[in-house]
Amino acid sequence: MSDWHSWAAIAIFVIAYVAIISEHVHRTAAALAGAAAMLTIRATDDKAAFFDERSGIDWNVVFLLLGMMAIVGVLRQTGLFEYLAIWAVKRARGKPFRVMTMLIVITASASALLDNVTTVLLVAPVTLLVCERLSLPAAPFLIAEVMASNIGGTATLVGDPPNIIIASRGGLTFNDFLVHLAPIAAVLTAVLVVLCRVMFRKALVYDEERAADVMALEEHEAIRDHRLLYQGLGVLALVVFGFVAHPVLHYAPSVVALLGAGILIAISKVETGEALKEVEWPTLAFFAGLFIMVGALIETGVIGEVSRALADATGGSELGATMLLVFGSAVLSGVVDNIPYVATMAPITADLTHGFGGDGAHVLWWALALGADLGGNATAIGASANVVVLGIAERNQQPISFWQFTKYGLLVTAVTVTIAAGYLWLRYFALG
Repeated sequence: MSDWHSWAAIAIFVIAYVAIISEHVHRTAAALAGAAAMLTIRATDDKAAFFDERSGIDWNVVFLLLGMMAIVGVLRQTGLFEYLAIWAVKRARGKPFRVMTMLIVITASASALLDNVTTVLLVAPVTLLVCERLSLPAAPFLIAEVMASNIGGTATLVGDPPNIIIASRGGLTFNDFLVHLAPIAAVLTAVLVVLCRVMFRKALVYDEERAADVMALEEHEAIRDHRLLYQGLGVLALVVFGFVAHPVLHYAPSVVALLGAGILIAISKVETGEALKEVEWPTLAFFAGLFIMVGALIETGVIGEVSRALADATGGSELGATMLLVFGSAVLSGVVDNIPYVATMAPITADLTHGFGGDGAHVLWWALALGADLGGNATAIGASANVVVLGIAERNQQPISFWQFTKYGLLVTAVTVTIAAGYLWLRYFALG
């Protein structure tokens, strides 16, 4: 690929990125236009864009979203989300910060077993209903939850898509992630709760009358279709089992989600059109466009050059490499989606690991995982879960702007990545 293609690809990406963050153009239109421009100048081609997992559309992510959105669409008709919303508010006595803390902990915990996108798809509808009941703005709660999902997803192999890539390239197991990353993920979840108390204090206004109204409700009366509820929860349980049992069953999460959606629609009385009505089609199209744009940067060698420069800057110091990797990954993952970034950086990290005489659960792998996963919180398009939540919020007339998300995301990312870097230094260098 020529230098001309590289510079042209960079220019197109920057223009599309500026259009996305300016919000003068809808982010889906900007991403698709950028993808079309990349294909037009031949920075990438149809084979790379549509059939190459490394530099094209990640269909596993797209179809995982499609399957889970369809399942959520069926579950929404049962009244389950209304039930959970009333239950959560009553347990928190209607106090906004207690509700937020409960949702953060639930989201972070669920994201360790499910992937973070699936988690926010399930939790976001509950959150919208909670906020409606308590007359609270939904944006602070949704932002807190998506950040909790990205932090909680760091803890396990299946919690965040980049972790699956890292595990595959590094030969790491589910237990490796639990031992090395779960402790810091728990600490960072607690830190997030404290940060949210500070960041959103003006929005967390207690309305005694609204709280009393919710406390008087009976959550069991919210369930509208018990048969469909049992069918939906049964299929969802099987889907979750399929996610967790991936190392044994070897079915990709996207396949599990699509199978679950197909089975649920087939055994229930829900019309296919009704189930698919809940699918966030603009969000899926945005992902397709973003993947093609980032893939063009990979094809032209731009991301590879950035990654190699990061590796060369380590100066032969293992501690320097660790710090540069965690902070560098955090910065880059805030600009491009962390999935293609990790796919590009993983082989370079493997080379660095071998160069330092390490193998298996080496500190550089944890630096890459923490930097990429936590850096995904920095901007509205830094991680897949962020984009999904913005799409859900927009669809429910509770739009979250790029800058509204990013101003909080940058603070949370700076604090959590700094703490994570301290954890890596303390555990693997000072005490190791």
